[in-house]
Amino acid sequence: MAVGVWQTLLRAATVATLALASAGLSARAVLAQARTASTQPSTQLKGVPVPHEVTSRMLPLRSPRTALVEFDLAPFPYQGRAPSGRPFLDVTDEDGRRGHSTSRGVLWEDVSFSDRRALVFIPKGFDARRPGLIVVFLHGHRATIERDVRDRQKVADQIAQANANAVLIAPQFAVNASDSSAGRFWESYGFARFLGEAGEHLTRLHGDKRTRKTFATLPVVVVAYSGGYVPAAWALHKGGTDKRVLGVLMLDALYGEVHKYADWIARHPNAFFISAYTSSSAKGNEALQSLLADRDISAGTTLPSRLESTIAFLRTSGANHTDYVTRAWADDPIRDVLERMPGYTRTPPTKRTDARRDPLR
Repeated sequence: MAVGVWQTLLRAATVATLALASAGLSARAVLAQARTASTQPSTQLKGVPVPHEVTSRMLPLRSPRTALVEFDLAPFPYQGRAPSGRPFLDVTDEDGRRGHSTSRGVLWEDVSFSDRRALVFIPKGFDARRPGLIVVFLHGHRATIERDVRDRQKVADQIAQANANAVLIAPQFAVNASDSSAGRFWESYGFARFLGEAGEHLTRLHGDKRTRKTFATLPVVVVAYSGGYVPAAWALHKGGTDKRVLGVLMLDALYGEVHKYADWIARHPNAFFISAYTSSSAKGNEALQSLLADRDISAGTTLPSRLESTIAFLRTSGANHTDYVTRAWADDPIRDVLERMPGYTRTPPTKRTDARRDPLR
């Protein structure tokens, strides 16, 4: 530094010392400030704003997103074995065509077990910053995810209308066939691997890469209709997702596998399990209630306003099996259940809503 500049700074410090002595500032402190100021880069002397952190925010979706997406880890195609130990594809014709034998005949792989797609849906207003859910819908016999799950049973519409901060994954099982085979969901951690891939597809469909962690960790509600009881049972039994599944909704679906459901209920005292049914699946529902009673696990026959560790069996009248996904104990039963789950609304409750709910707390 030039001698003239240093002398100028020293004189300025001396004047400052005399002027501020009454405030308790020493000459040594002022001289130290002068030396520090003299050694700072010139850019710091021009009033540059102090840097500060800016946190970007994800906004709720402005429009719904829906797609039919091919999965690498879909339930089908499946090359493994059935729980009996036999190869799932246990029939081959003279042309090399492979099939799965059933009591009703052979279901060929290229027709019934080659669709690896799933219906993926995110409703308008979904907010990745708020607590959310993944609803996994497992369809019944003679169904396709377009014609039945999406258009006839309106599963995505029920989620959208529920004001629930939930998304939907509905995989295709046997295409338009009377079959309940679970495919990869029979495998250990098969359901967990499927959910892992589902998180990637949901992230891409949403459009914001920051949602990757959100979709990878969202809790799950499993909904099974009719023949979907088999893949649901195996997903709960050995799917590797014990910590993620918050609850199960069975829609006229308890035709068997009752021991697996009883075991899952016993392992998850804080989860909910709701089975609504007609005479079609009455025997299975009665069998499960008996198993739970033997384990001293209590169950109700009505739905509370808030689902918290709820076990309920709802025998319905005036409803038919074919339309049960849209009309059971109430219209749109999936919507009704989601609305009874506290803490998962898509939009914040208003003060009026809070006041109305106070008596239920």
